[in-house]
Amino acid sequence: MVESNNLILVTGGVRSGKSSFAEKIATRHALQLEESRLHYIAPGKRTDLEMERRIEHHQETRRKSGFHWRTWEEYRLDRLQYSFTEKDIVLLDCLTTLVNEAFFQQEKNWDDAEFQKELIARVANSIKNLSSKVGGLVIVSNDIFHEPVLDNRLVLQYTRTLGSLHQQLARIAQQVYFVEFGMPLFLKGEEVE
Repeated sequence: MVESNNLILVTGGVRSGKSSFAEKIATRHALQLEESRLHYIAPGKRTDLEMERRIEHHQETRRKSGFHWRTWEEYRLDRLQYSFTEKDIVLLDCLTTLVNEAFFQQEKNWDDAEFQKELIARVANSIKNLSSKVGGLVIVSNDIFHEPVLDNRLVLQYTRTLGSLHQQLARIAQQVYFVEFGMPLFLKGEEVE
């Protein structure tokens, strides 16, 4: 598997500071790329008050950043493949939400091994394709692997699907970070100041 020279994976626990860190990485890359544009892919939907607050928080953070962000609300990355060029820096926040949307938007059974295999391949291929078209792609994802799964088959299948995607993306990413307590830990690649 070939490494993508513009893919950065940022993971960490819930409320760890990973989104803020990923936004800083994206804006830093935008400043380095002449005439670049910043894009934010938000695959989540406003399902409850908690999600509404999180969306508003992220929107406010981007507004205060001093940079112009174009937001795309879409979980099917293949629908956006022709929307970007090599001048674009794209932040996908977050992969966990994207997988959640894809897991439950299909008529197929989430417990079906073929469905899971196809989902992993589709998401991984969409990310690779998107990465090949843009100047930089930063992906945020939640580290959910330290919570007990217990006997919940749905959570187990979701965790396995997300874990497989994390491994594939970590292998091809130029850089990988783990954020904890607002502090990024550098895991892979050459760290850029």
